[in-house]
Amino acid sequence: MTTSPLIIEKIPVLATVDVLVVGGGSAGCCAALAAAGEGAGPVWLVERYGFLGGTSTQMLDTFYGFFTPGTEPRKVVGGVPDRVVNALDAAGAVFLRPNTYGAGTGVNYNPERLKLVWDELLLAAGVQVLLHATLVGADYDPSGRISGVVISTKRGFFRIAARRFIDASGDADLCHLAGVAYEKAGEDEPAQTLTTTFRMSNVDLLSYEAAGGKKLLMQRMADAVDRGTHALPRKSGSLHEMNARGCISTVAVRVGDLDATDFEQLTAAEQEGRRQAFAYELFFRDCVPGFTEASIIGLSHQIGVRETRRVFGEYRLTKADCLSVARFDDRVLLCGAPIEDHRATKDGGEETVWGYVPGGQAYDVPYRTLVPRGRDELWVAGRCFSATHDAHASCRSMAQTMAMGQAAGTAAALSLAADCDARAVPVPALQSRLRSRGAVLETPATVAATGRNDWRANHP
Repeated sequence: MTTSPLIIEKIPVLATVDVLVVGGGSAGCCAALAAAGEGAGPVWLVERYGFLGGTSTQMLDTFYGFFTPGTEPRKVVGGVPDRVVNALDAAGAVFLRPNTYGAGTGVNYNPERLKLVWDELLLAAGVQVLLHATLVGADYDPSGRISGVVISTKRGFFRIAARRFIDASGDADLCHLAGVAYEKAGEDEPAQTLTTTFRMSNVDLLSYEAAGGKKLLMQRMADAVDRGTHALPRKSGSLHEMNARGCISTVAVRVGDLDATDFEQLTAAEQEGRRQAFAYELFFRDCVPGFTEASIIGLSHQIGVRETRRVFGEYRLTKADCLSVARFDDRVLLCGAPIEDHRATKDGGEETVWGYVPGGQAYDVPYRTLVPRGRDELWVAGRCFSATHDAHASCRSMAQTMAMGQAAGTAAALSLAADCDARAVPVPALQSRLRSRGAVLETPATVAATGRNDWRANHP
């Protein structure tokens, strides 16, 4: 475990709770909702920013992973994640759209509305949310088991004691402090690149599509890089319409070859991401029909990080598992998303490597990938779960990270009810509870409806 300079015993105890979730991204929020929904309590969630949602509200505006790719898509995620999209849909803030590169239908949403949805769902569930609270330390019992955490706030340091912990921090911050073994992205294989997303307004989408849309954009980007007319980092990228009239969002900026857990390197990445974003703004205005009067109206709250620390769990999901459509007796979610590995190249060429799950199917993700090796009081959910680089590049879609949160939160509640440890949670009971809450553990026979306004058609 990491040695802390804090004198733990002198820090006041703020509360003693049943389940403590670290990280209020989509995985952490769903973990807290699931734990509270199963009767665990108190359930607390700590988040360092001033709003919830993580990547779902800081960088992106589309949930991928709900639907498998292909001509006969299946909806393979449900339960708590459905409640999130249903709330957005009730506010008129959702439409379905195809993915640019064939990763399956995405659920486009208004990310500002989603901030409110996360607030409302957690409040209704009785979860105590602490915003502007940053994890800085952990406390342990004599056996080395985590017994509490230390948070830093504007009022000072506080301890929160808990019986069960879920690390949904993205960077496995609690696991890092607790000495849990993990692989650092970039140690054995190149880490995926980082992206500052940006949004533009006053876009004439009709003119853009009439001029050639995606095909034209790819040609103009490649030409700009080859001729050196604009300082773009790559020859490809994507844009899509937003849930606001005349606005688009992008995945175009690319920053690579750095460690996103190093604050000095991350500082440089943030600055480079902003520089690239405005280089793209100039390119769009100069070269792309429909963008003459467009301008950037927002950058991602921070640069988007795809991978950092990946915990070694009781099982490690592999590329072979994904591409062989593996089945596991302890499955707790499904994934049909392709391997989408964003890499850095020196010449601005095609850097995203794709690997598709055969036949538009979905593989099983086992419960053991959510339990750090040898730990009994701790689960992980989200992009720090136990997977190799390639498998992680498939299973990091937000629908899957929300399903991980649902599974981890349910397991934590069951472990309290049965007075058992994480590794001893009865899997059949866990699967039964997940199914009863709407989780999808078997690929449906029915083809999903994926038209623009078809979200509700999948929930008769």
